[in-house]
Amino acid sequence: MTFNILISDPLSEEGIQPLRANENMNIEINTALTPDALADQIGKFDALLVRSQTQVTRELISKASKLKIIGRAGVGVDNIDLDAATENGIIVVNAPNGNTNSAAEHTMAMIMSLSRNIPQAYHALKNNQWDRKKYVGVELKNKTLGVIGLGRIGTEVTYRAKGQRMNVIAYDPFLTEEKADNLGVEFGTVEDVLKKSDFITVHTPLLKETKHLINADAFKLMKTGVHIINCARGGIIDEDALYDAIISKKVAGAALDVFEEEPFLDNKLLELPEVIATPHLGASTFEAQESVAVDVSHDVVSFLSGNLVQNPVNLPSVPKDIMVKIEPYFNLAEKLGSFLIGLTQEVAEEINIYYSGALSDVEVGPLTRNTVKGLLKRHLGNHVNDVNALFLAERKGITVNESKTSRAKGFTNLIRVEIKTKSGKRSVSGTLLNGLGARIVKVDNYSVDVTPTGYILVVHHKDQPGVIGRIGSLLAEQTINIATMQVDRSDVGGDAIMVLKIDKHLEEEGLKALKELNEIYTITAIDL
Repeated sequence: MTFNILISDPLSEEGIQPLRANENMNIEINTALTPDALADQIGKFDALLVRSQTQVTRELISKASKLKIIGRAGVGVDNIDLDAATENGIIVVNAPNGNTNSAAEHTMAMIMSLSRNIPQAYHALKNNQWDRKKYVGVELKNKTLGVIGLGRIGTEVTYRAKGQRMNVIAYDPFLTEEKADNLGVEFGTVEDVLKKSDFITVHTPLLKETKHLINADAFKLMKTGVHIINCARGGIIDEDALYDAIISKKVAGAALDVFEEEPFLDNKLLELPEVIATPHLGASTFEAQESVAVDVSHDVVSFLSGNLVQNPVNLPSVPKDIMVKIEPYFNLAEKLGSFLIGLTQEVAEEINIYYSGALSDVEVGPLTRNTVKGLLKRHLGNHVNDVNALFLAERKGITVNESKTSRAKGFTNLIRVEIKTKSGKRSVSGTLLNGLGARIVKVDNYSVDVTPTGYILVVHHKDQPGVIGRIGSLLAEQTINIATMQVDRSDVGGDAIMVLKIDKHLEEEGLKALKELNEIYTITAIDL
């Protein structure tokens, strides 16, 4: 069978060789199509390969009657309507690994350029200035590189830094001491990395937790004369705080490839001689551009040949009769994962998911993927989706188990999620109530009835008179209203749990005040 493939954005010829090599692939390259022209022609194609230029909209997808797969030669898929693709049974693939080497090499180039003042010295020579003393640098040998985020790119940077005989200390929420030993790096917390490093490079996604991770308080912990590198995501470093840290001489220099607002022009940081910068070039190599095209081409060939793909982005198809039964549980499953990881605030080493009652008779794989997605998104962000969640969990060394039983302990259906962390086990159970929707019905061994939405406080406290009132008073001082409250206890005067739905986010100062109450063991704020 012959498949028609349209390439509507420029891809390297080397990158599409996997397509060329398959006699069943009929390739048409047209990078000058207007949106209207593309819409007129899309109906005859089985596959579409794009970069960032082509906008794959819902309207376009509605006219793609034969389309089976969309390949994005790059990491992001912002130009593709994933919901529309999924609804129409079209799988979307991308190439998240193709730029790893390029980004790691660019990071090392920035570290070396920063340590030896190479850009500054070059510009001086261009201006007919020969000043060797002004541009004396520092060696990398025996210096400590702090790596925050030890994913694909951070790990590759680590290998290269060790090749320069640097010492490396690393933090990653999924890093264990055993993994650190295997990599030959020191295992540390974020604070350890900030305090001990001569050079600090960040390689995390931009999340709520990592927004301005490197801020004024972080700079106070660092050594005087530290060097800062960001080739990951703009916004991880507070640029105003960085400016102040350079002016005060706390930071000796900074190398930046990404910025909070791009294009990054006419900015006060660029006026500082201690700052070197490039215009988001981390993935801009011929090899990286070829690599992402090769990865996507392989996936297109594999899928059209009836095999699995390596880098799916959207939900794979599920038989309609099964989907009707499990789709109502999708949101519940993800919320249980998000709630549990928010409760523990630790990385899971093992995830066990138990399906009871009516759910024991259906295929629950999609629900497991949604649960794991909820657990991982706190640390990995929107890169995690229904399709790649289990793959990413495996890559992070997390074991995922699922089991079924017909007994649901008084409920028609029940999902119980248990995770094992360094500190022990935590669990949460949820169900769907007819006419009422999703409910969290158990936290560890305590019974509750909570809708898994909005702002939630989970308080583990001693069962004593007055505790509830004092918590309510402290929240009132923060002008925070309590929407609902659930309380359960192990026995009279023993341990108890309180789950509060509140109307707005509780700031760190208010959370700290609550933690100071003597009767409280732990208190956790969870945003669902």
